[in-house]
Order: sequence, then structure tokens, then C-alpha cells
Amino acid sequence: MTRIRRRYWVMKSEPDAFSIDDLQRVGTEPWNGVRNYQARNFMRDGMQVGDEVLFYHSNTKVPGIAGTATVASPAYPDDTQFERKSPYFDPKASREEPRWFLVDVSFKRKLSRTIPLDDIKQHGERLGEECPLIKRGNRLSVFPVSADQYKFLLSLE
Repeated sequence: MTRIRRRYWVMKSEPDAFSIDDLQRVGTEPWNGVRNYQARNFMRDGMQVGDEVLFYHSNTKVPGIAGTATVASPAYPDDTQFERKSPYFDPKASREEPRWFLVDVSFKRKLSRTIPLDDIKQHGERLGEECPLIKRGNRLSVFPVSADQYKFLLSLE
């Protein structure tokens, strides 16, 4: 039997749109609306059920890690790409050839405090300069981190 290694991810959301509190309330939610090919590829090709997620609040007064979640489904087409009235509608997508995929994520826990990005940046040497969370110019909303980075980031709580 082949055992598949668990992977670790950061998934960013603006708390005004969907927060860790929202995920706690609903339990499991489709991670829709991602319109970056690299982030899509991470969800479509890299994520597996059971992978661990750091839920990151972005574009807010104090951006940072607010909680944890798990990947709860394999990737499947994001229906918002087909909905003409959706802000995520893509006229080039079709049900036969979808362009955008998502996974469902399930709430695991809310942290006792948000770990602010400013605190995370103070540990750049420990995280490595290439860590996407602190790498200058990285705007991806979904990206992998190593198991060590994941554990270290949670230790900052």
C-alpha cells in the first residue's frame, strides 16, 4: 500500500469576504473564486484530502494567521466560473472544459490570537527567504509551506 504524504498549505481570505469565524460557523466550505493559475494548480494538482491548512486573513488592519483547517475534498470545478452574474464568471470556461478548480476546506480551530504578519516576518531566517508568506512580491492566495514551517508558524501563537 502506497502511503501519500500529508502536505501543508496557506490559504488567504479577506475576513470581510470570508473569515475563520465564518468557516467555524459553516464547518466546511468550497474555496471558490481563486483566479490565479498557480494557486489553482496548487489546489487542483497538489492538495489532497487531509492536508493541513493555515487560514490567513489578508487585506485587513492586522493581516496574519487566524486559524487552521483541513482539505476536505479532492479538487473539482468551481461553479462560479459558469455563473454569468458571479464576479468570478469566466466566459472562456465551459462545463466540458472548466478552467478553475477548488477544494472544500473544513474548520479545525481558531487560534487564541491572530499571528500577525509583522511577527512572522521577524522569523524570516528561521522560515527561509523563499517562504512564500514573507517573500517580497508574493500575492498568491494559496501556496504550500513545509511541515517544519507549518509547525513553526503555529508555535508563534
